[in-house]
Amino acid sequence: MVNTVRQLFAAAVDVDPTRPLLTFYDDLTGERTELSGATLANWVAKTANLVVDGVGLGPGDGALVLLPPHWQTAAVLLGCWSAGLTVLPADTRPETSRRSRSSAGGASDAVGSTADVAFVAADRTDEVTVGERYALGLHPFGLPLRGVPAGYADYSVEVRGHGDRFEPATPADDQEPLCAQAAQRASILGIGAGERVLIDAGTHPDPVDWLLAPLSARASLVLCGHLDSDRLAARVQAERVNRVI
Repeated sequence: MVNTVRQLFAAAVDVDPTRPLLTFYDDLTGERTELSGATLANWVAKTANLVVDGVGLGPGDGALVLLPPHWQTAAVLLGCWSAGLTVLPADTRPETSRRSRSSAGGASDAVGSTADVAFVAADRTDEVTVGERYALGLHPFGLPLRGVPAGYADYSVEVRGHGDRFEPATPADDQEPLCAQAAQRASILGIGAGERVLIDAGTHPDPVDWLLAPLSARASLVLCGHLDSDRLAARVQAERVNRVI
């Protein structure tokens, strides 16, 4: 039984590490980025090593992710889950904290007040102004930010210095409910085993739907931001999509 996100992701990659596992489109900018399972696994491992070795976190700690559906967001989320972190709701408040973040140095702003680390889109960095935090420009090729906001580190720069293999020293807290939810959502959404699934990020902004549910079915993703419906039919054909959700 799969009881951690790390296992769930590894099973999807192992189908064929060379196949396109995540293809991301942004019809507003014209971006198309394709990652094989092996390439995405490298980004995930580097992110997990960043939060464990770079920040000193592990199971039971919290991560705030203020990012839209995107291939880099997938790397951040899967890296945090692989390291055993809990991904916190964006509106988390101090009263739901597992421990006092003010004394631990965690983010304690109006947004993300219980987070031990925050990953924030460059256009939202004013929402978290204290604590350990990384800014993402979400560049198609993962390039560095032209200017890094004060108090932030550039995720694209920092993550590259970490290893592309990750083995947790401490087992993750029980993630079985999250994995079960992903499998349930895959069933509800009709995602079949090994399918090529096109996902409208605007309709399915929850990462359980756009990321974990397809991976739980060992499917590959065509994730579309700002989906232009006029391009849908051609994209389905070009990407050999089996299902649109």
